[in-house]
Amino acid sequence: MLKCNFEDGNPVLLRHVCVDTLLIRDGQILLNKRGTFGGRKILEYGKWGLIGGFVERDENLEQAVSREVMEETAWSIDELFLFRINDNPNRPKEDRQNISFVYVAKAKEQIGKSDDEEVLSLQWFALDKLPKVEEIAFDHGENIELYKKWLREQFALPVMGKI
Repeated sequence: MLKCNFEDGNPVLLRHVCVDTLLIRDGQILLNKRGTFGGRKILEYGKWGLIGGFVERDENLEQAVSREVMEETAWSIDELFLFRINDNPNRPKEDRQNISFVYVAKAKEQIGKSDDEEVLSLQWFALDKLPKVEEIAFDHGENIELYKKWLREQFALPVMGKI
């Protein structure tokens, strides 16, 4: 939680804003195995997760998606669209209350190689051959399952709130 003081001087606890990306290429999704930050293991270390992170000051959501994808994977993206807004204050395995804007993007071109310490490894997975649920970080598996359902049913987007 972020602690901010506003005009009245009273501290207020606020939630974090982050972006997560279902990065797709040829019917496969790219997942990252979570690593370290500043030499310390990050939450859900060693589990597979979506590409993403916190929105930085002075950037919009699409800029945050492009930056996070490039930092973590070295892929440029195309055909970006908002898939889901997850504002559940009780998301599993979180140490803070994140509001996640979940995007889908097509992997366009890999430019170099990722050297982000937050990523132990990257792997493309067929949507029907994903890691086991207990090997996927946070609630990212729910987003992938919802995406697979959307591919079959093409329901209205973005999906709002808890599924």
